[in-house]
Amino acid sequence: MIEAIDLNKYYGSQHAVRGVSFFVEEGKTVGFLGGNGAGKSTTMRMLTGFIKPTSGVAKIAGIDVNANPLEARKNLGYLPESTPLYTDMRVTEYLRYRSKLKGIESGKINTAVERVIEDCWLSEVRDKIIGHLSKGYRQRTGLADCLLGDPKILILDEPTVGLDPNQVRQTRELIKRIGEKRTVFLSTHILHEVELSCEEVIIIRNGEIAARGKTKEMCNNYKGPRFLRVQLNTPEDAAEYFTKLPNIDSIEKTAENSWRLTCTADPRRELSRMATERGWLVEEMALEPVRLEEIFSRLTLDHEKVTN
Repeated sequence: MIEAIDLNKYYGSQHAVRGVSFFVEEGKTVGFLGGNGAGKSTTMRMLTGFIKPTSGVAKIAGIDVNANPLEARKNLGYLPESTPLYTDMRVTEYLRYRSKLKGIESGKINTAVERVIEDCWLSEVRDKIIGHLSKGYRQRTGLADCLLGDPKILILDEPTVGLDPNQVRQTRELIKRIGEKRTVFLSTHILHEVELSCEEVIIIRNGEIAARGKTKEMCNNYKGPRFLRVQLNTPEDAAEYFTKLPNIDSIEKTAENSWRLTCTADPRRELSRMATERGWLVEEMALEPVRLEEIFSRLTLDHEKVTN
């Protein structure tokens, strides 16, 4: 449904996007991640036809965006990072106006507007001026605009930016619900939201694809440092003994008789043997689950590739 084929973009001498290629299958919700200046927004704008690539091809629903832009955009709802709204209009008035611009037949406009108002939970503010709405409701209005015409594909650039935690949660639930029948390509800095919402993830660094794969598999197959929580019922300080274990990088005491070990390989077997030999009662010994944040940091800060 979304395809990037060797996309390149230069701004003068700056090579902002470097040979980016990927595809997004129908019905998938895919997270697109990268640090500031990594090339996320530029790639998304090329996919939507807002800017032309220096070279390469962007396709929406199999249609070349640059060769047939109007045909491609019929399948697409795009929410840019800064939601462009007419703040002096009322919500319903704005959505009717946008319906006309999108070529929806006049006899079907009311039905289309009522559907997106219901889908985006806007009923209680439908007659309010957009400029008087909270940031969360303005984002919902932008999403409602995206849904006009019932597009098969949504491309959302930072849809939760500037929202408070409650608004982030509500927006996540909304995106998840409207994505049940659509393909969603989502950029965000809130990695926890990606873990909860996205089946797959693509990470871009310095204009290039650094990693891609299923979110759970990426976390399960992570090869970087892990954290082990240990709690022992022992009167002695066990930290000096932990240093004798293999693959231990650092030791942090978190509470009385509790530690957090940074390890490059799982030391639980050796630690269990040590506990038995010393007569320790092990109350907890658990590897912390790998979070997408760790993978993202390793890729974008350490410049080391992680593959699924």
